[in-house]
Amino acid sequence: QVNLVESGGDSVQAGGSLRLSCAASGDTYYKHYWFLAWFRQAPGKEREGVAALYTGDGTTYYADSVKGRFTISRDKAKDTLHLQMDSLKLEDTAMYYCAAARSAGDTWSEPTKYNYWGQGTQVTVSS
Repeated sequence: QVNLVESGGDSVQAGGSLRLSCAASGDTYYKHYWFLAWFRQAPGKEREGVAALYTGDGTTYYADSVKGRFTISRDKAKDTLHLQMDSLKLEDTAMYYCAAARSAGDTWSEPTKYNYWGQGTQVTVSS
């Protein structure tokens, strides 16, 4: 079992910053390397991959829409995944989810690759 718990969502003005966190735990989690990813879903839109990190070697992946503004990182000691979001835009408003997959690679942004999901944390960007 893998448990993922997100936190850090909030309302912020455009241009501002937020840091999301995802605490990972579970017997299965500790036995393997994982693709840990952040997805987001706005009302009426499909869930989209934002960023991912492979715990095996630290490789990171980003959607074009967030490159240069968002940074994914991991605190190994605390088994926590972070998403630092800077220069936030109105279109970043969405529910943000943490997800885990055993393998993904270049398909990291496909939600169907992920077996475990958190409950989500809301990010609202206003003008």
